[in-house]
Amino acid sequence: MFAHTLPQAYSHCRRLAQSHYENFPVASRLLPRATRDSVAVIYAFARSADDFADEGDRTEAERLVLLDDYADKLQAIAHGEAQNDPVFIALADVIERHRLPLQLFHDLLSAFRQDVTKQRYRNFDEVLDYCRRSANPVGRLLLHLHSAADERNLLLSDKICSALQLINFLQDLQQDACENDRIYLPQDELLRFGISESDLANARHSSKLVQLLALQRARTLTMMHEGARLGARLNGRFGLEIRLIIEGGMRVLELLCAHSATPFARPRLRKSDYLTIVWRSLHKQRHRGVT
Repeated sequence: MFAHTLPQAYSHCRRLAQSHYENFPVASRLLPRATRDSVAVIYAFARSADDFADEGDRTEAERLVLLDDYADKLQAIAHGEAQNDPVFIALADVIERHRLPLQLFHDLLSAFRQDVTKQRYRNFDEVLDYCRRSANPVGRLLLHLHSAADERNLLLSDKICSALQLINFLQDLQQDACENDRIYLPQDELLRFGISESDLANARHSSKLVQLLALQRARTLTMMHEGARLGARLNGRFGLEIRLIIEGGMRVLELLCAHSATPFARPRLRKSDYLTIVWRSLHKQRHRGVT
């Protein structure tokens, strides 16, 4: 006998989604209720798995066991086996109703597992491979939920999601280095610019660091521009939601550029920034001509 009905499982996922503030489009009123619930379920899966990798004082082995258990539950869903975990009860329903690719969920678990076992990245290709699994599946799942997952849209979404992940890295340089002993800036580029890991951990400012971060921002901005056409390809409330996400990322990147002299200060969006984001998002033509 199972402890959770399907409505109870969905309610559990909604509560989990509403208890966090991350830049995941969980509670957007732009989306239909049915879609919001599905997004909340996907978020609940990703949030709880990410917490396994990051939160608490578990050992590395304990974290990996929990993530492996999630992978086993995904396999159980693939085989049509009933679940007794509210996240997976709801997730099985969402996957079945929307025909979501299970591999995208396995990709997310792979990234969380990598957070446990890998703290340094030799080059930008390694960073992008991490983004491919940590961020890109989210955009792809949103497209599948809205029956918009054609090849072109998926590729544009990958650009946007990878760029958003890179922006997050740029916002959390010192925090990642100090709290999690993770450095997502490529090691070969740190070496080229003469930046040490202690420079990041101790928030040590220098002209060389300014140059290194200028490279990171320029590369990320290019990716955002390349992916921004997706905002013009999608219609209705979902299209507006995607444009808001794109413009939100663009605005944070603009603030990072404007405050390049203080690279360890995390930009905070103000009311005027949100108004700018909304205004830009309402002008769909902005996204048609982006290159």
